[in-house]
Amino acid sequence: MKRFPLVLLVLILSLVSCSEYQKLLKTDDADLKYTKAVEYFDKGDFMRASTLFDAVANYYKGTERSETVLNYLAKSYMGQKDYATASDYYKTYVKTYPKGKYVIESKYMIGYCYYLDSPDARLDQTSTYSAISALQEFIEIYPESERVPEANKLLDELTNKLAYKAYLNSKLYYNLGNYLGNNYESCVITAQNALKDFPATSYREELSMLILEAKYEQAIQSVEVKKMERYRNTVDEYYNFINEFPDGKYRKQADKIFNECKKIVKD
Repeated sequence: MKRFPLVLLVLILSLVSCSEYQKLLKTDDADLKYTKAVEYFDKGDFMRASTLFDAVANYYKGTERSETVLNYLAKSYMGQKDYATASDYYKTYVKTYPKGKYVIESKYMIGYCYYLDSPDARLDQTSTYSAISALQEFIEIYPESERVPEANKLLDELTNKLAYKAYLNSKLYYNLGNYLGNNYESCVITAQNALKDFPATSYREELSMLILEAKYEQAIQSVEVKKMERYRNTVDEYYNFINEFPDGKYRKQADKIFNECKKIVKD
């Protein structure tokens, strides 16, 4: 019973707040809308803030306040986790105010929005590529910006995600084996391309081991005329692997493949 008045008070305040907001939407007083939009923004009510900022955007177009409104709009949509819309507003700002006071931040945030929209490695990576492109452009244009270290950190994370996706694709080819074709060769090519495109990836050892395993399986299941050549290729790949990862976590597995291959090559 003691809590009832408190709940009632909260309900009343909520209704009053909604009533005030509805009046704001109907008023023609742009300055009032702007002031209240800033208040909503500061309180973290980004949905109402963005609606009010959007309502006054055209009114302030061409004035000094216009770029501030655009900046608030972008940040309001960031607050709502609507990164695609936020990115569009940051792009609009950069295009409209290429020398504006928020242009460096906006250029960085375009890439950051794409980064936040980048999905799991198993899904389509269009946003990941867009993030990489935008962040690289930011670094090239503003190499002295304090945001550069963070931008480089994000780039490393994004490229590593692409490398992981390539590893998953390579693994899929490996698991398919000779189903409807020589998928081991596709595994090798995909993994090799990933190592070439992402030489610093943390999945380098996994990709390299997958190449060795695929070449070994390809040798085992090969026709007689190609068998010896493919076993020799596997041995060569083994040496490449242990030279780079002499104490790696797959060393025992690699040694086992090597010993089996040497028996065949020796014979």
